[in-house]
Parts: sequence; structure tokens; C-alpha cells
Amino acid sequence: MPRLLSAPPFRHAHDREIVRLAVPTFFALITEPLFLLTDSAVIGHLGTAPLGGLGVASQVLMTLANLCVFLAYGTTSAVARRFGAGDVTAGMRHGVDGMWLAVLLGAAIVAAGWPMAPWLVDWLGASPAVAPHALVYLRISLLSIPALLVIMAGTGVLRGLQDARTPLVVAVSANLANIVLCVTFVIGFGWGVAGSAWATVIAQTAGAAVYVAVVGRAARRHSVVLRPSLAGLRASATAGFALFVRTVSLRVVLLMTTAVAARLGDPEIAAHQVAFQLWSLLVFSMDAIAVAGQAIIGRQLGSADVAGTRAATRRMVEWGVMLGIVFAVLVLLVRPWAALPFTTDPQVAGLLSGVLLVVALLQPVSGVVMVLDGILMGAGDQRYLAWASFWTMLAFVPFGLLLPWAAERTAVPGLVGLWLAFGVWMLVRGLTLGLRARGGAWLVTGATRP
Repeated sequence: MPRLLSAPPFRHAHDREIVRLAVPTFFALITEPLFLLTDSAVIGHLGTAPLGGLGVASQVLMTLANLCVFLAYGTTSAVARRFGAGDVTAGMRHGVDGMWLAVLLGAAIVAAGWPMAPWLVDWLGASPAVAPHALVYLRISLLSIPALLVIMAGTGVLRGLQDARTPLVVAVSANLANIVLCVTFVIGFGWGVAGSAWATVIAQTAGAAVYVAVVGRAARRHSVVLRPSLAGLRASATAGFALFVRTVSLRVVLLMTTAVAARLGDPEIAAHQVAFQLWSLLVFSMDAIAVAGQAIIGRQLGSADVAGTRAATRRMVEWGVMLGIVFAVLVLLVRPWAALPFTTDPQVAGLLSGVLLVVALLQPVSGVVMVLDGILMGAGDQRYLAWASFWTMLAFVPFGLLLPWAAERTAVPGLVGLWLAFGVWMLVRGLTLGLRARGGAWLVTGATRP
């Protein structure tokens, strides 16, 4: 991608803006995987089966939450476009309707997820030892989904208004509370995986209450009524459909990796859980540039600044590559001791050590993928993102289906082979996003995108 990676003429100006939005976003984003890593560390010392149960249940919960990620990403780009065009009131109206949509979707997910929980745990291949822990964690944590979706929508509103500091304060506060509650409930009260789940519910609910107060105050300041609008709810849901398709495709790949790891064995799913959370921590860190890109690109296209959009895109891709290289080195440095906080099982530690080599190699690619994904989202190019994600998902599925068979009958390393297939999928995603960013079809200007 030479044109994307060439030196932009306005580098220093864009660096300042990227840092202003990305640094607080970085710390806000890493609190979520850090909170999951804290759960993994606390639960891991209860044994391999509870840690595996957390791994299975967390994949279901992350999938349910990520299916609704359009509440954050779609809202950010829509509000940012209106902000760039000078129509903040319309942006706030869109944001308020998005938060109401979050409440409705959250209630529906809880109602459907509770009776389906045993089937979901079984579908992901949990063994008889792992399944009870996964079911307990999943059913309790489902109660936090409405609050989590409200947090997503509220975060999208504030980032669209170019405010990255408030989401940082709320995220750090909520996740610090979760850490304290998790240790207290699991170790202090002896509640096991249930204690970790209840800590999540309490922390997420408190965070959602703060967002309701902050966005409500901003809406009143701009004379936007807080009751929902049927037309606005319909528009928010319709605009999010393409992002929903994109996210479903991505989550199919991630869920398949967990299902394959679970079928490889209990040590494999335990090692996969830790490796996946470490990978998520690093990806969320690089996603700070992508989220900054959503706000910056949306605002610049809203104000019809195509040259600035191109320059910011080039610089953010460079940032993604540089961060990826730094994270690759960090993974290699901590690899010999990475298992210590999570498990005392030597088999799990050995598997984790092998997988982390692949995780390190993936970091520069992940940086480019995350940044370009965020930039195209900020431009409102969700339809392309949906189709590109769908086709790359279809390319990955045969590898996922054949891997357990190949691991049993050949010398293919099971868990490392799974992560290598995952790496190929990431490379293909980077190719599809890079080709799109080189063109100009995504550069649509104005307060709204047709």
C-alpha cells in the first residue's frame, strides 16, 4: 500500500489530533480486555476447568455484545459527520435514539439468551468438566448486556462529539470497580465463577448510569427531548444493519476458533482463552487509532475536507504499523513468563508459549487491519465492510472445520495450526481493506451519507 504509507504533508497537525483522541481512547479500550484478563487470572487459580468455562462463556458474551457494536461505531461516524457539518442538534437526536435502541436490544438479548445458554455452551464444545462453570458465568453475566449496550451507544455519542476523555473516565472507573469486586467475590467470599460474573453486572450497570446522566445533560443543552422517536429508532437500526452483517462475519471466525480449541482438549481451550485475551488486549490498544479515525474521518467528510481525509488516513495507517511492531516485540519479550499469572498447569503453559509466537507475528498486520476498518467505518462505508467481512469469513470456515480432523490424523500442530489459520484470515482482511482505501469510492462528503 505505497500510497497509503507515503509521508503526508500535514503530519504534525494530524499527529496532534490523533493523539488527542487516541490516547484517552487507548486507555478506555484496554480496560475491557484488562478486565477480562483479571477475570482469567483470578479464575485461573481455581483450576483448568473454571478457566476453560470462562473462556467459553466470554466468547458467547463478546459475540452478543459485538453483534451490537454498531451502537458505538455507527453512532460515532453519524454524530461526527453532523458535528463536522455544524448540526450538533441532529447528532444528539441520533445519539439519544441510539441509546434507546440499546435498551431494547439488551432486553431482547437477555430474554433470548437465558433459555439458550445451555445450548450455546454445548455448541462451543465445552467438556463435561468445563460446561457447568461456563453456564453459571454466562447466565449471570447476561444480566449486564443491557448496561453494556447503553455504554456502547453513549460512548459513540461522545466520541462523535470529539470527546474521548469522558469515555476514558467511565471505562477506567467501571473496570477498577470490577477488579475490586471480582477479587472480593471470588477469593474473599468464595463464590467462584459466579462471583466474577456478579462483579461484571454491578460494574457495567454503574457505568451505564453515568452515560445516561452525561448524554441526557448534553441533549437538554441542545434542546433535544429524551423520549425515543420511532423514526429515529428505525433509522438507527437500519443504518446499523451492514455493521451487524460485518460483525456477524467476524464473530463467526472468532467463535469457530474457540469451538475448535475446545474440541482439541481442555488444556487447549484454557491456553486459547489466555492467548485470545492477550491478543484482544493488543488489538483493543491499536483500535484506539481506529476509533480516533472514526471521529476524525467522519468530521472531515462532514465538512467536505477530502484532502485532509486522505492525509489523516495515511498517517493513521503508519501509526498502526508502528504500534504493531512495538507490540510484537513486547509479546516476544514476555512470552517465557506469560503463563505465570494465569495457570500452574505445565501443559497449558507449553501450549500458550507456542501460540504466542503466532500472536507476535500478527501484530503489524492487526494494526493495519484495525486502523483501516475504523477509517472506513468513519466514512460510513459499512456496505463494503459487510461484504468484505462476509467473503473472508467464508474463506476461513473450511480451515476451521478441517483442523480438528487434520490434528488427529497428521502432524499438524492443533492449537498453533488454528492460530496460523487465524493469521491467514487476518492477512486476507488487510488485503481487502487496503484495496478499498486506495480507491475513492468511500470518500463521500456531507452531513449524511446516502
